[in-house]
Amino acid sequence: MGRKRVIDQGKVLDAAEAVVARDGAARLTLDAVAEQAGISKASVLYDYDSKQALVEAVVQRAVRNDNAFHDAVTESLGTVTSTVIRGRIVAASTPPPDDARAVALNLCAALAQDSQLRRAIQTNQAAVIDKILETSESPRGALLAYLALEGLKLLEYLDFHRWPEEERARILRELNWLVDAHPQQAKALPEPVSKERSPPRASKRPRKT
Repeated sequence: MGRKRVIDQGKVLDAAEAVVARDGAARLTLDAVAEQAGISKASVLYDYDSKQALVEAVVQRAVRNDNAFHDAVTESLGTVTSTVIRGRIVAASTPPPDDARAVALNLCAALAQDSQLRRAIQTNQAAVIDKILETSESPRGALLAYLALEGLKLLEYLDFHRWPEEERARILRELNWLVDAHPQQAKALPEPVSKERSPPRASKRPRKT
């Protein structure tokens, strides 16, 4: 007969996120998570037999929660055109809180060093992009809006830049406008001017008289 679960997984993952925000993913340990959650290490080991498994669970839950949040916002918009990308723009109306920034910043270090951890993000991003292209009246405009939106969010989550409230709201309005753009006739990129490097001139020495 198997052991009976006595600790909710959500409590363990909440504690793991708190440890990641405070100490970074590299310093996360099962002992630290157990202490943060106020439970025994054995209770953590019941579901997560390693630090790797715990970090993976944190990333996967973050992806699920992010998708659920965006789906709820999108549904609340009712019948609007290009609803998926517009839902994501509206969902970004509130800047990320400081605790979310800390978790994202520290998880990025772990993601950069672990291809297996990145796989969940890569798979989800591919699915989101496909859904945006399939549901938008101007797929190229919607894709550009999404790329710009993700760039904005990345700067914020990694704490590289914080926009003033009014400017941030204006950017989101302009991204909403970009959704309907038709950039198929966009001009080619300008080519850099090629300048042949001439050999350095020999310095002139004064003539002897």
